[in-house]
Amino acid sequence: MGETAKLLNPDKEVLVPRVAGCSLADSINAEQVRELRQQYPNAGIVCYVNSYAEVKAESDACCTSSNVVEVVEAIPQSEVVFIPDKLMGLNLQNMTSRKIITWDGTCVVYEGFNPDTVQDIRNRFPSVKILAHPECAPGVVALVDYAGDTAGMLNYVPQSPAKTFRLVTECGLTDRFKSEFKNKKIVGTCILCPYMKEIQLKDVLKALKD
Repeated sequence: MGETAKLLNPDKEVLVPRVAGCSLADSINAEQVRELRQQYPNAGIVCYVNSYAEVKAESDACCTSSNVVEVVEAIPQSEVVFIPDKLMGLNLQNMTSRKIITWDGTCVVYEGFNPDTVQDIRNRFPSVKILAHPECAPGVVALVDYAGDTAGMLNYVPQSPAKTFRLVTECGLTDRFKSEFKNKKIVGTCILCPYMKEIQLKDVLKALKD
């Protein structure tokens, strides 16, 4: 994401406090994208934003979770290779008329959720509204009350009359919701991203000072 921020703002200085990696971004490189293009010459290649710059450079388009359907529908080819998120690609297949070819990459956070997770929360909190990110498995997305990107979740919670919510997402977002919506109750557990948590406040301070 730091690379992407720099590419979009070439005249600005972008500091990366620590190179932490990412299970999703690390699942594919530029050479593998070139191999996919040879394997599927008639397909367009759409890359999710959580990827390295070299992968984006080999793709036809880049998307976020909020505009993924719009971007895929804009590709002229009837087949689309969606990289690197396999689970988001599987969900996308149910949201577009394009044939979606997926890559076997996943986020360690979202692959940790399963339908049993959703059902357990419903059993313990019958009135709960469950929200999930489209990086979750289709089986999870099919059972929740709302599936969408972070912005969509941020809009959903304050507009809903419900008082109790469960976010099927990374713990950092759960903490944000608890802070912003103090009149709502966030229940259940979240999953920490081991990569993002490698970046600590002391790393940010050091980058700013040095």
